[in-house]
Amino acid sequence: MYLETIYILLKQHPTVRAVDVGLQMGYSKPSVSRAMSILKDGGYILTDSDGHITLTELGKSVAEKTYERHTILTDFFVSLGVSEKTASDDACKIEHDISDETFSALKDKFFKDLMKR
Repeated sequence: MYLETIYILLKQHPTVRAVDVGLQMGYSKPSVSRAMSILKDGGYILTDSDGHITLTELGKSVAEKTYERHTILTDFFVSLGVSEKTASDDACKIEHDISDETFSALKDKFFKDLMKR
């Protein structure tokens, strides 16, 4: 969820810092600091001397994949009549666990059905 949040914030703002991520997610500074350290050690993000966060190629790839899953799953659930809030919450729970095969099939079917409308 952190990478997705950083990705979304970077789409909206020229720079992002850990404090921005914490505010967006509603997490404490210590929790965000620990997560940023893990992401940095994992090669997902870089930070400069001013604390600005950038996604590495690996981080951007993971974030884009997660964001795509979230948006498509949310749209799919909304198309079924689920409220936007519930759809988004449920998509967040599922986006990390759904297999590539299942997601690809759902995405293909969902977009084909949309094109028919």
